[in-house]
Formats: sequence, structure tokens, C-alpha cells
Amino acid sequence: MALVPCQVLRAAILLSYCSILCNYKAIDMPAHQTYGGSWKFLTFIDLVIQAVFFGICVLTDLSSLLTRGNDSQEQERQLKKLISLRDWMMAVLAFPVGVFVVTMFWSIYIYDRELVYPKLLDNFIPAWLNHGMHTTVLPFVLIEMRTTHHQYPSRSCGLAAVCTFAVGYILWVCWIHHVTGVWVYPLLEHLSPSVKIIFFAAVTIVINIFYLVGEVLNSYIWDTQK
Repeated sequence: MALVPCQVLRAAILLSYCSILCNYKAIDMPAHQTYGGSWKFLTFIDLVIQAVFFGICVLTDLSSLLTRGNDSQEQERQLKKLISLRDWMMAVLAFPVGVFVVTMFWSIYIYDRELVYPKLLDNFIPAWLNHGMHTTVLPFVLIEMRTTHHQYPSRSCGLAAVCTFAVGYILWVCWIHHVTGVWVYPLLEHLSPSVKIIFFAAVTIVINIFYLVGEVLNSYIWDTQK
């Protein structure tokens, strides 16, 4: 795809995420007033990750246009840093976390929505906003992967970073339970301590698998084109 259409596409995706975040934060839900606020939900964290990532994409596109035909080595160096940051975020956060949120949410939702998204939330969150948080993330990140080649870090560094994020969020969820006595997700209320450990380990493994899927898919798309 041409550079300008890609720029417009990324800008549109960024604006959509900003709109989703603003509408979500404007909702007066009791859960937003409790300990941790919106930051206790992986869905909200993922929305922030996606918004920041596409913000960096847009900034990279603008910098690329501004430095085109410019022989300034300093500007070229700064652009390379932006590209490296963009690629790292895509590999470690935007793709694996985004795909994980979409697949896990809808898998549990289809099995028993009360475990992850109780019907009570329908009174606060409209259907379009729910899909904006839990559905469109996947096509948006796939579009980005298809339109732009991203340089993945070494597999060991990438997996270490993904594990750090996963374990960090699990510890955050456990800390919230320690402080409030309530689990962030109703699903966890039904699991015994030993099963919770297995569940958390499985979650960490799954998000690492999604990292590997992204790495393979990125290589397949761009090696095929080459």
C-alpha cells in the first residue's frame, strides 16, 4: 500500500481508539470508582497500549515525511529510534496483548458471559463500545502488520518482555484482591487456589504463544513479498 493511504489509515485508527477511550472513561460505572479504577481491567490497559502504539505509528509517519529529502543525520537517527520503538511495541505489546484480549474475552463470553462480562454491564456499555474494546482490536492490528514491516527483537528478549508484562499484570490482579478481597474477574471467584496458579500459568503461556504467532505471521507476510 502507498505511504499516504497508510498514514490516513493509522490516523483514523488512532482517532477511533481515542474516541473509544473517551467514551469508556465517561461511563459512570461503580467499578471505575473502586480500587485500581479502570486500570485493573486488561481491556482498558490494552486500549491504552493500542492508542499509544498507533500514536507512535502516526508520529513515525509524520517524521518520515518531514525528513524525506533531508540529509540531517540527527533527524535520521531520531527517526530510526521511533521506528525501533514502534516495532518493539508491535511485537511485544500491541499484537500479543491485543489478540489475547479478543480471543480470551469472546471465548469465555460464548461459554458463560457472566464469568467475564455480566449482563449488568449492558446497562452501562453500549454494544458498539463493547465491540470497539473487544473486537476491532484484532483487525486493526492485523491491518497494521499487513501494511508495514516490523522488525522483531530477538526471540529470547521478546518472550522475556511478554512474560514480564503477563506476570506483572497477574501480580497486579492478585494485589487488588489482597487489598479489596474481590477478584477483578468473576471467573477467578470460582477457581481454587491451586487451579488459579494453573490458570495464571496457562495465561502466561498463551500470551507467549501469541507473540510467536505474531513473529511467524510477520515473517510470512514480508518474506513472501520479498
